Amino acid sequence: MKLLKAALASFAMLFSGLSIAAPIAAAQGTSIVVIDQAKIMRDSAGGKDIVSKVNAIEKTMQAELQPTADSLTTEGNALEAKTANMTMDAMRADAALRAEVEAYAKKAQDFNRQRQVAAAELQATERKAWGDFFTALQPVLQEVVTEEGADLMLDRADVVYSGPSIDVTNSVITKMNAKMPTVSVVRQKMPAQQQQ
Repeated sequence: MKLLKAALASFAMLFSGLSIAAPIAAAQGTSIVVIDQAKIMRDSAGGKDIVSKVNAIEKTMQAELQPTADSLTTEGNALEAKTANMTMDAMRADAALRAEVEAYAKKAQDFNRQRQVAAAELQATERKAWGDFFTALQPVLQEVVTEEGADLMLDRADVVYSGPSIDVTNSVITKMNAKMPTVSVVRQKMPAQQQQ
């Protein structure tokens, strides 16, 4: 969901400069329409599809990591039990135990790296899906602007007040549902050199 907020912020940047021009444009008789970008992302079929598919990919990633996490927990608990009554000097003196602790620490470090890679892959996957969504959205926005005879389109987040008659969000959602009811969401993989 963090990426959804980031996508909202980046999309809002497209319209932020226009919010200053809106009062001037309105004073000059310019036709303005308003959209609710967050609602388009949340309520459109494509937006819902992205959220559903990204959540499924995240669950798959968690399932892939869970056996290693469980194994590390078991091994960590065993090491704790083994060293509970030992002094630091006694642990350092036991070469076999020291090697076991070092091997465990390396496994834990490798697992943390795997989790970081999975998080980066999930973020890249979500970013790509929303990028595809916004690419498809641009011509829909243009179509709605043309149909409405508007000169300016603003995001509701950048507007203090607008009457319901200029809100074209539902029209945009209807057109997006027809154009992109589903979105191809493919798990993005990090290049091998970035996984190390």
